[in-house]
Amino acid sequence: MTEILHNLAGRTVIVGSGLAGLMTALTLAPKPSVIVTRAALGTETSSAWAQGGIAASMGADDSAALHLADTLLAGDGLCDPTVAAGIVVEAPAAIAALEQAGVGFDRNAAGELSFGLEAAHSRRRIVHAEGDGSGAAIIAALVRAVQQTPAISVLEGFEARRILMDGEKVAGLLCAAANGAAILPTSKVVLATGGIGGLYEATTNPMGNFGQGIALAARAGADLTDMEFVQFHPTALDSRRRPLALVSEAVRGEGALLVNERGERFMARIPGAELAPRDVVARAISAEIARGGKVFLDARDALGSRFAARFPVISALCGEASINPAKDLIPVRPAVHYHMGGVATDANGRSSVPGLWVAGEAASTGLHGANRLASNSLLEAAVMGMRAARDIASMPANNPGTLLAEKLPAPADASLVRPIVSRHLGVLRNAGAIEGAIAALLPLAEGEGPAADPAIVALLIAVSASLRMESRGAHARTDFPLKLGAADRCRMRLSEALEIARAPYVLARSA
Repeated sequence: MTEILHNLAGRTVIVGSGLAGLMTALTLAPKPSVIVTRAALGTETSSAWAQGGIAASMGADDSAALHLADTLLAGDGLCDPTVAAGIVVEAPAAIAALEQAGVGFDRNAAGELSFGLEAAHSRRRIVHAEGDGSGAAIIAALVRAVQQTPAISVLEGFEARRILMDGEKVAGLLCAAANGAAILPTSKVVLATGGIGGLYEATTNPMGNFGQGIALAARAGADLTDMEFVQFHPTALDSRRRPLALVSEAVRGEGALLVNERGERFMARIPGAELAPRDVVARAISAEIARGGKVFLDARDALGSRFAARFPVISALCGEASINPAKDLIPVRPAVHYHMGGVATDANGRSSVPGLWVAGEAASTGLHGANRLASNSLLEAAVMGMRAARDIASMPANNPGTLLAEKLPAPADASLVRPIVSRHLGVLRNAGAIEGAIAALLPLAEGEGPAADPAIVALLIAVSASLRMESRGAHARTDFPLKLGAADRCRMRLSEALEIARAPYVLARSA
C-alpha cells in the first residue's frame, strides 16, 4: 500500500540532514519544507564526522584571493574559477549564518576566531568548533535550530528510493517508510545526501553512504560531472574499526610528521612535504604500503602531551586502538574520504532536471576540481545550501505534476559492489582494472536487485575513469602517469555511461 502524503504536498522536499540539507531548510524558513532522513536528524552524516572545520579567509593576513589561489592549485586545472571565486568570497557570510543559527566557533583569549592550518592552505584559515569536533558541534547546533523552526517538517525513518517525474519535471518523491511506501507530491526536491564512501571497504564515511543522491538524480536523467575523482584521505587510522577513523590533516598542520617503519620521513623530498595536497600524500603513502612497508604519523615532538587537548576526538579514537599519540606512533593508511564528482549543478545548485537541486558532496559545482582543498567541503555545503534555498524561494509557487505510481524498489545493498570498487578503482588505476570494474558492474547496474543503485554510481565512476587517459588530481593512472596539457571536465548522463559500458562487449559478441 502506497500512502500519498497530501498534507505535505507542494513543500520543498530536502533529502538528507547533513550540513547542506539543514542549511537549506533553515534558509528557506519561514517558507515550509520537509526534511527526509533515513536515520535520526543529523546522524549518519559525513558532516557530523568532520574534524577540521570550515575554510574561511577571515584572518588579518588572509584574503579571498589567496583562498581562491589555494583552491585552484589543489584542484589541478579542473576547478570552475568563477564558481570557486563566488563560493570562497561567501565564507564570512556562511560563518555568520552558522553563528546566528547557534554554532559556537572556537575563539582565542581576545575573543577573535581561532584559525587552524591544513594541507595546501597558504594561511591559517580553518574556523573550527570544539577543537577537532567541528562537524559534530555544527550539526548539533543546526539540529536544535531546525527543531525550533515550525516551518520545517522532519520525516525520520524515511528513505528516498525514486524521484517521480511528470515528463521531464520533478513531480514527487517515492520513499520507503516503516509502514510501507510513501509519496511526497512536490515540484521541488533538494538532494543533500552526501558522498560515496560506502562503495569502498576502506572509508572514513558512514558505510551506508553509497551515493544515493547520485543514483536518484541519474535515474531521473540528470547530468553527472567529474565522477572519476574520488579523494582518498591520506591518514585514516589503520585499525579494525569500520568505517575507519579519520586522523585530521590538522594534526599535520600542527607539525606531526609521516614516517615509515624504518623511521624515514619519506615526504621530506616531496614539495610541500606533509602538507602537500591530499592526492600527493595519499599516493606517497600508498607507494610505501605497496612495497610492503607501514606508515605512521609521529606527533610526539610536535604535540606530545598537548595532543589530547588540541585533538580530543582523535585522541579518544586512538585510545580505542590502544595508542597514546603523546608517546606512540599512529598507524595510518589512505581511505576514501570525499567525492569531487556528483550531480552537475549551476552556481545556485540547480541540476539539469527542472525542479531538482543538489547541494553538498552529492553535487559537483566546479569548486573542487580534480582534488578538494581541505575544509572547503563544509564551506561548499553551507554556501550552496543557502544558495539553493534562496533560488527556490525566488521561484513562483506551482503545483506538483501528475504522479504515476511506481513500484517501491528493494532496499539498496552495496555489499556486492564494494569488493569490485575497492579492488579496481582505488588510489592507483589502470586500463585493465577499470575495464574489469565495468565488466563486473554493468550486469548489476542493469538489474533490479539490491545492488543496482550502488552499481550505477560505481559504473559512472568507472566509465568516467576509463575516459580520462591521464593522471590528474585524485585520479592517478599507472598506464597514463602524465598530465595532459588541456583539462576538460567529464559530463555525462546515465544513459550515455551505460552505452559506453556496453560498447566493448557488444563488439566482442558480434565479432
